[in-house]
Amino acid sequence: MEDGLFRDNSKLEQKDDGLERDGLTTRDMLTRVVMVYLMPRKGLLALSLLAMMLVAATTGLMPVLVKEAIDIFVDDNTKGIPAWIPWAVVAVTSTKALNEFFVGVSRSYLGLRTVADIQIDLFKKLMVTDFADLSKTHSGRFVASFLNDATRIRETVNMLVAFCKNTLIVLATLAAMFWIEWRLALISSVILPVILYFMAKQRRTMRKSSRQSLQETGELSTIITEALSGIRVVKASQQERFESERAADAINRNLKFLMRGARARAASAPIAEALSGMAIAAIFVFAGYQISRGFLSAGDFAGFMVAAPLLYGPLKALATVQTALQEGVAATARIFSLLDRENTIVDIKDAPDLKVTKGEIIFDNVSFNYRDNTPVLNNFSLKIPAGKRVALVGPSGAGKSTVLNLVLRFFEPQSGTIYVDGQDITKTTLWSLRQATALVTQDPFLFDDTIAMNIAYGSSGADKAQIEQAARRAGAHDFIMRLPSGYDTRVGEVGRLISGGEKQRLVIARALLRNTPILLLDEATSSLDAQSEERVQSILDNLDSDRTVLTIAHRLSSVRNADIICVMDKGVIVERGSHDELLAFGGLYNDLYSTQFSGSDPKNDSGLTPSAVALTTEA
Repeated sequence: MEDGLFRDNSKLEQKDDGLERDGLTTRDMLTRVVMVYLMPRKGLLALSLLAMMLVAATTGLMPVLVKEAIDIFVDDNTKGIPAWIPWAVVAVTSTKALNEFFVGVSRSYLGLRTVADIQIDLFKKLMVTDFADLSKTHSGRFVASFLNDATRIRETVNMLVAFCKNTLIVLATLAAMFWIEWRLALISSVILPVILYFMAKQRRTMRKSSRQSLQETGELSTIITEALSGIRVVKASQQERFESERAADAINRNLKFLMRGARARAASAPIAEALSGMAIAAIFVFAGYQISRGFLSAGDFAGFMVAAPLLYGPLKALATVQTALQEGVAATARIFSLLDRENTIVDIKDAPDLKVTKGEIIFDNVSFNYRDNTPVLNNFSLKIPAGKRVALVGPSGAGKSTVLNLVLRFFEPQSGTIYVDGQDITKTTLWSLRQATALVTQDPFLFDDTIAMNIAYGSSGADKAQIEQAARRAGAHDFIMRLPSGYDTRVGEVGRLISGGEKQRLVIARALLRNTPILLLDEATSSLDAQSEERVQSILDNLDSDRTVLTIAHRLSSVRNADIICVMDKGVIVERGSHDELLAFGGLYNDLYSTQFSGSDPKNDSGLTPSAVALTTEA
């Protein structure tokens, strides 16, 4: 016997991935699905409900027609069955068939439309979620929620429609059964509470197993995303077997959770069927006694026995619906948890747009800690004059990238204020702040699209001439023209079809095309060879004088021509000056430079003698 087929004795530990909020009941989530995603289509819902009522009514009419036909035939078999009964049967079955078709199509549309709306809302939410919150969760888990969890909600809608339809059929059939013979109907009704009890018990099992399965699917998505993104490292490190085993472990764990739910779901219908069989057996015994005494007609018995299967079929379906519904409810809880996350970096009410006239940036006693309370900046103050090129250098962990992230409001400082042209950036709109800035990072990112599209990204309305001009300024035009389709060449996933240096130049071209008053460079030339770096650096050094440039660099050769170089260490500025002044001072900058250019004499390189440099942490 296969392990885990009918019994599961394993105890699987599972960490919470933080994508489900506690305290949401099934009713809460179903109410929200209905009110937010179904009620906007209340016209279609009303028509579907009407169609379901007609299906239920026609289902309940069939046993009544059978009863009438048999009673008439038994009472006077010489006349046969009246002509109106066959015509009534045709009308009833045709009406039922047409409305079944409408219910099926509308149910599919409502389910698919709901999934589409939720995916749209979820993607919008992910795009505006705080950078810090996005950083806490692996992207693979978001992908799993977007594709797998959202799709599961379609089953929620389908099951809601099926629940309404089958409930109406049960009520209509019970009404017909009570009309035909109320005593037999009472016997049939005895099993209802028992079936409801088992439905509630299986519902709890299904929701738990579904939640665990969805979480494990997120883990698998994370493993796949990481393995494909780092496939070069995986192969170079000969870790193919390790990654395969890691994926197999996640898949097998997911199988165990899925089987827990499958067993609960598979048990629902047989339980309902077994109970129904007991009720039918009791009906036979009681009906036989009543017929022998003359208290029950053949038509009553025949009509009732036609109605019984029509009742127990929907009852079995309801038992299955309740368990299957929990799969969608578990997915809904995860989706709504993501949609309900509150951003901390938002525009204040009636915030004005940032008006950048010069581009001056001031950090005034800014302190910042990450959420693990790791101190990064401590009363950091810095004035970046308008139109100047200011570089931040220093050892790793000094807080350089944090300064840049705070300018863009990817994070908010715990204290202190950042001003752009005298305006507190926390009191202006995020849109206008980021519209005034262009960012080039050390890890150039390209979309799987054409080169022209990647350069024009963020510059709506840019024409071909402007794109080409930006590429020329970034030193990218020549290599682009050597590609098979020039600017129409697709770069592949994250730009894998071109070299790292070529990607960096395209990203620089993208920033130059935006032509913003503030340019932020985070190791912008780190991926370039010496010749390309010199060319791009020359371009950056000769930008219009009215553009403010903030550069972060480890490679000190890229900041020699900066107007001001600030040396950071442990979240504060410890030295400030030009390249030559800092070399002459003989401090931390001189040490960093000597390390990078070992074998050369930094003093001879500068041609200066040591001189005093006024160095403080004040602006």
